[in-house]
Amino acid sequence: MASIESISPLRHPARDIADTTAAPWKSILDKSMFHLRDLPGHLMAAGDALDAVTDYFPMRINPYMLGLIDTPDGPIGRQLLPRAEELDDLDREGDPLAEEHQSPAPQIIHRYPGRVVFLVSNQCAVHCRFCMRKRRVADGRQVTRESIDQGIDYIRKHPQVNEVVLSGGDPLMRSDRQLVQILETLRGIPHVRLLRIHSRMPVVLPQRITPALAGELSRCHPLYLNLHCNHPAEITPEVASACRLLADAGMPLGSQTVLLKGVNDDVRVLQELFEALLQIRVRPYYLHQLDRVPGTAHFRVPVETSVGLLRELRGRLSGMGMPHLMVDLPGGGGKVALGEASVLESGEDSWKIRNWQGHIYDYPVRQ
Repeated sequence: MASIESISPLRHPARDIADTTAAPWKSILDKSMFHLRDLPGHLMAAGDALDAVTDYFPMRINPYMLGLIDTPDGPIGRQLLPRAEELDDLDREGDPLAEEHQSPAPQIIHRYPGRVVFLVSNQCAVHCRFCMRKRRVADGRQVTRESIDQGIDYIRKHPQVNEVVLSGGDPLMRSDRQLVQILETLRGIPHVRLLRIHSRMPVVLPQRITPALAGELSRCHPLYLNLHCNHPAEITPEVASACRLLADAGMPLGSQTVLLKGVNDDVRVLQELFEALLQIRVRPYYLHQLDRVPGTAHFRVPVETSVGLLRELRGRLSGMGMPHLMVDLPGGGGKVALGEASVLESGEDSWKIRNWQGHIYDYPVRQ
């Protein structure tokens, strides 16, 4: 099997494995901040006291996202700036979803019979402090060509796999050429019918989405892209432009949002976020309970609060704007939707059902 060309390890997390062609988004990444001392003074309140935090999970903030941080306690500052609370629960399992246990080949997670997650990158344009895969992203090294080839070989040899989700890290940390090579190779496998990209870069580095990239991706349909957006402040004109390029290239766009205490655990914030996403042609897809990775306890929203938020949203948003509230079960149990517990009683002739306002109605179930 021919290998994917020019995919090699990184020597420094600030350098993409890109071909020699310069691109503006790479120049922005080259100016990323990895040390607390590099931050502006008003964002360095704790100073060197946070070095132990960044030793555990390194900081990475690119200049574009730095420009959106107003204060350390603002919705974007809380997501990206190291905090002392991250050291409070480091005794938890680093891989609570048992992804490594369900990895039968390099970079492959095969949890469900018909689809796999293909981790084609270990890098991101920013380091979110709540990252579910910080055990990989903290390493900073890119995925090797050999690992990519082995992952593709696994998919090729398993005909039950009809859908491949490119994830990471962030797949868009690959150069255009490398990403398209991977997609076209997968598209050439007869039993692979659907391809997905999961990426935060349209939101945290929208300059990555260029007309050239959108045009290349349009040759790989059917191709879906799910981005990751947590707060309305993240939806800037640049993000709207990036999503327009992708949508105009024929890609259905969805968003996965993580519920984060102090960031978006408020029904008005979520309503504004989901309405703003619809305006830029992104359908709210999942609203996630935070995965229980180490160093994230201060972000966790109680499940009963999450279900209550979903119930309130039901009366404020159209069905198109309503995401599924999801929990990824520990130990590799997979994703499960958390319902709103609307059915209170189920009788032979009628069910008692509670609506979004809390009112209870009898619904006849027979003709």
